Amino acid sequence: MEKLGVLVFMAGVILVLKCNAAETLLESDKQALLDFANNLPHSRSLNWDANFPVCKNWTGISCDAEGRRVISVRLPGIGLHGPIPTNTLSRLSALQILSLRSNGINGTFPLDFGDLKNLTYLYLHYNSLSGPLPLDFSVWKNLTVLNLSHNAFNGSVPPSFSSLRQLSVLNLAKNSFTGEIPDLNLPNLQQLNFSDNDLVGSVPSSLQRFPKTVFVGNAESLLDYTVTSSPLVLAPRDQGSRIKNVGKLSQNAMLAVVVSGSVVGLVGFGFLLFVCLLRRKADEDDDAFTGKLEKGERTISGGEDGSNKLAFFEGCNYAFDLEDLLRASAEVLGKGTFGTAYRAILEDATTVVVKRLKDVNVGKKDFEQQMELIGSIKHANVAELRAYYYSKDEKLMVYDYYSQGSLALMLHGKRGESKTPLDWDSRVKIALGAARGIARVHEENNGKLVHGNVKSSNIFLNPQHYGCVSDPGLAAVMSSVPPPIARAAGYRAPEVTDTRKATQPSDVYSFGVILLELLTAKSPIHTTNGDEILHLVRWVHSVVREEWTAEVFDLELLRFPNIEEELVEMLQIAIACVVRIAEQRPKMSQVVKMIENVRPSEAKTEDSTPMPSSPGS
Repeated sequence: MEKLGVLVFMAGVILVLKCNAAETLLESDKQALLDFANNLPHSRSLNWDANFPVCKNWTGISCDAEGRRVISVRLPGIGLHGPIPTNTLSRLSALQILSLRSNGINGTFPLDFGDLKNLTYLYLHYNSLSGPLPLDFSVWKNLTVLNLSHNAFNGSVPPSFSSLRQLSVLNLAKNSFTGEIPDLNLPNLQQLNFSDNDLVGSVPSSLQRFPKTVFVGNAESLLDYTVTSSPLVLAPRDQGSRIKNVGKLSQNAMLAVVVSGSVVGLVGFGFLLFVCLLRRKADEDDDAFTGKLEKGERTISGGEDGSNKLAFFEGCNYAFDLEDLLRASAEVLGKGTFGTAYRAILEDATTVVVKRLKDVNVGKKDFEQQMELIGSIKHANVAELRAYYYSKDEKLMVYDYYSQGSLALMLHGKRGESKTPLDWDSRVKIALGAARGIARVHEENNGKLVHGNVKSSNIFLNPQHYGCVSDPGLAAVMSSVPPPIARAAGYRAPEVTDTRKATQPSDVYSFGVILLELLTAKSPIHTTNGDEILHLVRWVHSVVREEWTAEVFDLELLRFPNIEEELVEMLQIAIACVVRIAEQRPKMSQVVKMIENVRPSEAKTEDSTPMPSSPGS
């Protein structure tokens, strides 16, 4: 027993020492960041305060899952001026992502960055850095993306790039590199750009799979090869690209440039060109779209004040601007009543959801007031609006990305995809969280705010796996939308004929439909094997009326023991929510208490904590 006691004591001592060491490392990281900020002027203020947690509150800073080390520093476009102070950022030994692009940083490439052994993404483009690059890049074994374009670097391209076996993106465009391009046998390299330098000689065989556009603006001899294949490339972005030391291109070379440039241009328009087409072809399926959130002529214009700025809300630690957002790769998540939602992955690996609104029917002042109202809601069960953008032609909203997808996907899946199995405990937590979120929305604006678009595709899981509602309050700024014919029609309360006239009781009705979805795993409007179209509310009423209540429930739920009573109680709550007469429906605050009574242990869970910053980024 004494030996056991000694072992337990020693284990406790080791655990304490580890915790103290972790706290010491994080404190060291914090001080390194403060030294960096205090020694490099910046025109945009940073909320870096030593009295607040670095991992949760500091703009542009992210930590590992345990909150022990800083692993990401993203500070694009904040007006940094001068050389990077030595012995500051280089002390962040766990750093994986560093983005300082679009600033006024000058001086040479920081040699002490060699201490950042874990660096994976490095973005220093659009600065004024100069001088040669370090000769030995082999110290960054994990480097995946390196973008040093649009600076004034000179000297030769380091042959040591060939040691970066994980490198997938290399962009050295718009510098003053000289000499020949070394033979870079990089098996994972997918994106390349050496354009607009002073390079000579010929393209090594290892890089001849890339199109000639990535070498334009150097010696003409670099264009004298046959492209073996065409991976995704980082071609010159501006049409006014300077071409140095190049005479007239051969006809074949010019054709290659034109063709490749056209392909890149098409990819570049991606997001907004596609969305413009949606206006003409609103009924076409856009689920499989991927592309770029690229600014194109006639699609995005500046704000009425002449700016192109995103409006961020207080407490948001994202560090990107509109241009970053428009350059992001994009995937359509879904097309809804009020617009299309995209998952946008920025070049520094930040992932957000961008909602592009359609048919906004209010001016800038009213739109901004509604966005401020929505953005002021800080609650664990309401998806927090992080930023918005307004111009005459475009209105965008930025949210955190929830990696598990919506409740609609979990219950019904996409075409060709299987749904996510949900046990009864999970469904109760989703229902309770969503109810709390809607109840919180109803408290805003002196108890007058209406969600107006409650449906399962607008419900996600927060980090505690409770339901979290998204897109509240948008109906107030939208044009009238006629009752939909598709699945969304199943959520519409019978008294609502104009989306702008949604009410809190109609939100309760829509939530009742969601409860029925959770209980039955059926869509609000679905078809039977005989292709008969069924409305979920009417079908449930008919089954209950015939006293076949057990037939209502999802077969998956019937596998779980001792939940029959809870199933019936939840069904009764749902039926109370979907009564035809609006005045007879309970208030959402009452619905919350009803669900808590179904599972009293859940009533003690916290329902008012703010959402943590930037999940999934």
